[in-house]
Amino acid sequence: MSDSLTDVLAGVRVVELAGVLAGPTAGQFLAELGAEVIKVENARTRGDVTRTWRLPSEPETDRPAYFCAANWGKRSVALDLSREAGREALAALVRTADVVLSAYKPGDAERLGADARTLRQLRERIIVVELSGYGPEVSRAGYDAVIQAEAGFTHLNGEPDGPPTKLPVALMDLLAAHQIKEAVLAALFRRERTGTSAHLTLSLLDAALSALANQGTAWLVAGHDPERMGSAHPQIAPYGTPFPTRDGDVVLAVGTDRQFAALCEVLGVDPAPEWSRNPGRVRDRDRLDARLAEATAGWEREALLAALHARAVPAGAVRRVSEALAEAERVVLRSGDLAGLRQAPFASASLRPPPRYAEHSIALLREAGVAPGTLAAWVREGAVVDLPSRDA
Repeated sequence: MSDSLTDVLAGVRVVELAGVLAGPTAGQFLAELGAEVIKVENARTRGDVTRTWRLPSEPETDRPAYFCAANWGKRSVALDLSREAGREALAALVRTADVVLSAYKPGDAERLGADARTLRQLRERIIVVELSGYGPEVSRAGYDAVIQAEAGFTHLNGEPDGPPTKLPVALMDLLAAHQIKEAVLAALFRRERTGTSAHLTLSLLDAALSALANQGTAWLVAGHDPERMGSAHPQIAPYGTPFPTRDGDVVLAVGTDRQFAALCEVLGVDPAPEWSRNPGRVRDRDRLDARLAEATAGWEREALLAALHARAVPAGAVRRVSEALAEAERVVLRSGDLAGLRQAPFASASLRPPPRYAEHSIALLREAGVAPGTLAAWVREGAVVDLPSRDA
């Protein structure tokens, strides 16, 4: 059995000033590693907007599927930061924290007393990671679908003769979440060695652009501006394109000439001489794909995959999400009727389910040392929302 990193961040307190997906995904990751994560929600909007993002089939709930994608292991406090008392409540929480994850449009954090300069005055060793759409100098709000378009992903996604197509998940948010995690872990490591705090800024656009990988360097190095290719790979063939069988599609990921030779032997295909090397296969992709599709169409899918795997040819079935998750218990979180996905599948922490809106406001502020009379006044003023904890 492998080691578990479940408690590696035990004793670390994180204040999450972020909504939707990027910041909350990073927050859940830290919770899975043992950090205590406090989700600060906007009292003026009744919390994270994803609490209202429901499928037509979902019941009325403040913990719909989207919210459950990124909010396990947290406690919720609802504050109105437009009020002085709300900002005082936030300050009380930050004074007990190690990390703040912030995702505001530039200018909003300063207005709400949640900017890095203000937060770092409250806690000497605090680590502040600020996420924005386009960087601290650009006031535009960042939205995943727009970033996908502006970073080139939408142009590249889809069939060659079809329209530009948005990716089916908010991948730019998830890429940014990975960078937030890395920033926090690196800053915590440095703080352990040197005792220094940190203020790090990230943007959705930078996260997206840095993930263009070989498509980006195709332009930077070779002057090739990539175009839509469906599922095909610009530099390898056959790689990524689905091929038919009698009972479903398979995807091949042939990365070497040896693998291609083994593929041809399994399929009984007599390859053209120019297909023996990858550059020739890339140049003759259309004819190659047509010949392979003709050969795979006569197979049962599982029989073909078994034969390919026996020869170490990378291949897999094209599955629906329901089929994929049927075999994914290692990454699935469950609590009653709620379910979610782990962000750190190498950690095996048992996490509290996603919090209901504001259910921990009073408990958290009491823990932060706020006097009962002050807390009661903040609630009466509307700066703090008090909703008693309910059963999950």
